[in-house]
Amino acid sequence: MLLVLSQPLVSAAETPHIPTQIPGRNALLMGADWYPEQWPESRWETDVAMMEAAHFNVVRVAEFAWSTMEPTEGHYEWGWLDRAIRLFEKHHIAVVLGTPTATPPAWLTQKYPETLRVETTGQRVPHGNRAHGSPTSPKYLELCRQIAEVMAKRYGHDPAVVGWQFDNEYGYGQMSYDEGTRKQFQAWLRAKYQTTSALNEHWTTAYWSQTYDDWSEIPIPVGGNNPGLMLDWKRFTTYAWTGYQQNQIDVIRASAEPRQFITGNFMGMWFDAFDHYPITKPLTFVAWDDYVGTGHLNPVANGMSHDTMRGLKRQNFWEIETQPGAVNWAGVNNFLDKGEIRAMAWHAVGHGADEVSYWQWRSALNGQEEIHGALLGPDGTPAPLFDEIAQTAKEFADAQASFRDTGVVSQVAILNDYESRWTIDWQKHNSQFDVLGIATAYYGALRKRAQSVDVVSPYAALDGYKLVVAPCLSLIPEALAQHLMDYAKNGGNLVLGPRAGMKDEYNALLPQRQPGFLVPALGGRVEQYYALEKSFPVSGTWGSGEVSIWAEQLKASAPDAEVLLRFGQSNGWLDGQPAVITRQYGKGRITYVGGVLDAKIMDSAAEWMIQKSGVIPAFGAVPDGIEVSRRVGGGKQVFLLINFKPESQKVSLPRPMKSLLDGKDVSAVDLTQYGVAVLLDSKPN
Repeated sequence: MLLVLSQPLVSAAETPHIPTQIPGRNALLMGADWYPEQWPESRWETDVAMMEAAHFNVVRVAEFAWSTMEPTEGHYEWGWLDRAIRLFEKHHIAVVLGTPTATPPAWLTQKYPETLRVETTGQRVPHGNRAHGSPTSPKYLELCRQIAEVMAKRYGHDPAVVGWQFDNEYGYGQMSYDEGTRKQFQAWLRAKYQTTSALNEHWTTAYWSQTYDDWSEIPIPVGGNNPGLMLDWKRFTTYAWTGYQQNQIDVIRASAEPRQFITGNFMGMWFDAFDHYPITKPLTFVAWDDYVGTGHLNPVANGMSHDTMRGLKRQNFWEIETQPGAVNWAGVNNFLDKGEIRAMAWHAVGHGADEVSYWQWRSALNGQEEIHGALLGPDGTPAPLFDEIAQTAKEFADAQASFRDTGVVSQVAILNDYESRWTIDWQKHNSQFDVLGIATAYYGALRKRAQSVDVVSPYAALDGYKLVVAPCLSLIPEALAQHLMDYAKNGGNLVLGPRAGMKDEYNALLPQRQPGFLVPALGGRVEQYYALEKSFPVSGTWGSGEVSIWAEQLKASAPDAEVLLRFGQSNGWLDGQPAVITRQYGKGRITYVGGVLDAKIMDSAAEWMIQKSGVIPAFGAVPDGIEVSRRVGGGKQVFLLINFKPESQKVSLPRPMKSLLDGKDVSAVDLTQYGVAVLLDSKPN
């Protein structure tokens, strides 16, 4: 074993090749996640040469290798990683280094058991899996900072290392429920509220005699609890994980060249253990892990997840883990169809991905994920999907010049608020109320027509959008309400979905009726909300259909407020009452949708929203089942068309374009199922 060296093994001047596959210089990258520490070094050259031959140009390594890097405390083995990096460099493959803090070694957890998380049951998590370290343990933070710092000092100037990924999927957001974490939470609350009197007022702790006279009395909420306490615990969770990340950012930035990016791998829109907006703010760009699990690629749900990840920083992202055919953790670990893997990669690019990597190159011969899908079989020869991925990688390489400096530009935005999602999920009022399901319904109907939708924070700048939809924005404090009103007043079209404006920033009910501070601008309000046992009919400007799960009885108070839908015969209270109202506000418009609409009405609603907002799709009409995406920038406009229907379809182009996959000039394309067309428009808008 060797003590750590303070200088990199190879200097830039001595390096024979400096990779160019870095953000801003190459737009489309493909790679794999690989673990050289799991294989005999005699095999490495074969694997890396196969990657190069398959047109891979990026690899992620080391994020699970702590025990190999530091086999005993304070003693480091870097020779294996040095040799691996030089081998990647020889084969023109850029390296992303993962810090190994998701998998602390056994010597660490045995010597410092306080680094292990404590479950809600009071039991410490045993060693042997991953994500078992506590993000609030001072000792664990110290040790994580130390290994990250040692890595950065060694590889922060290595020309083959283009960036860093912190940890791995951030412990699934799991917190530790030990007494030390509780004290940190109490200190966080004290810094926020200053006095227990202020906390008691905002949490309405007089209810059920929850009043706190001392900060030390406040518990960590487990299960149902005071809504204000629960929301602040989730905010503290975000604070803790942001600090956990910053703990490594600080030491890496102190030793690494500015050209090396920093990122983390997140888990898509479905994962909400913490608020992603503050956590991703200090990162160079967002990366995420895209897995289908059971079933097949759903372009609407998966597209919304891509757009949610892109919207965290409102810029292109990396798909740093992608499903290689099948996984090992789903209910049914079925394999993606032939052609579907290629379509999934191009689908990511259409939504703003600049890189797609597969997890993983070859599965370890033992361990919890040994039968997860991989590019190579256990014998080291290519799996049947390998050729399809290699073909796609070559297509990326051939087309990348046309994608350089391009991104997604949208006229429509959907607002995503983690805090509103949490508060509704804690108090669904109807077990079938699905915040993401409702948002996805809006997204699917709108994207079909607009051909591009951003998913952004409600606090983001909105002035560039013609249409902004907030499906379930439950928490609308006064400042946010003013932000939304300013958007509409200046010409935007704002659509509010059910449960909007019910609460303030403390998860407390507003004294006003819904949508709270927006009532005067809307010229109407919610008189009463109802959890529905069955569907009720609605009809009006948007046609006829049904509302299910949730309905709100609206009342228009302003003379110029227009009723777009009314309830039919239902529970008596809703009969004939407004279900949707709209009103011109300033140069724009505010609309309130008081229910969960069926697919038929949602389609009509989306059509109305698009027309009222003046949104014009850049490509034009396409057959059902064809998804259109657009990347624009640098004087270029590239369209991606993918056919998600079983039957072949022909798409006529609005004007002749160049097909980047075969170099031909075309005025129409024929697409089989999962067929892809990548088209360079010589006359960009």
